[in-house]
Amino acid sequence: MATRLKLTYQDYRLLPDDGKRYEILDGDLYVTPSPTARHQIVSANLLSALADHVRLHGLGKVLTAPLDVIFAEDTIAQPDLLFISNERLPILREWVHGAPDLVIEILSPGTQQRDRTLKRYLYARYGVRELWLVDPEARSVEVFRLDSAADTPLRIFANRDVLTSDLLPGLGLAVDTLWP
Repeated sequence: MATRLKLTYQDYRLLPDDGKRYEILDGDLYVTPSPTARHQIVSANLLSALADHVRLHGLGKVLTAPLDVIFAEDTIAQPDLLFISNERLPILREWVHGAPDLVIEILSPGTQQRDRTLKRYLYARYGVRELWLVDPEARSVEVFRLDSAADTPLRIFANRDVLTSDLLPGLGLAVDTLWP
């Protein structure tokens, strides 16, 4: 019987800085090429809106990839965007050591299956409170409350919907402003 090699944070630190995004999820290595221009435009639009709102209301910090989120010795993710509330700010050091309140993944053909399954379950297991799956193709945002046992989104925002979140009081983000 073959023994499965489980990678750790020490292995992760040895990976090359070559423009690809590396993640170790439950000890397995995942490599993703750099994001597309459309992905980056959606990310920038989200970052701008969320960072302004969080700063204006003094809610915490909004950060963007690439940034290591170290959940465990064998689980290091790089979500597209994340929000850390003031209450959880001690997890923010040189990297993030623990669960952000909100993680946002912008779906792409090469990553959407992993984002919808493996990463969603890992985020829930490690204590992320909310996950947004942003789908530029469908022009929608699926919001999952990860502290519930629900396997379906709490809500799907699309078209002219205004996205809200209990984690970000007062946020009213017009979903149609996210797309290039």
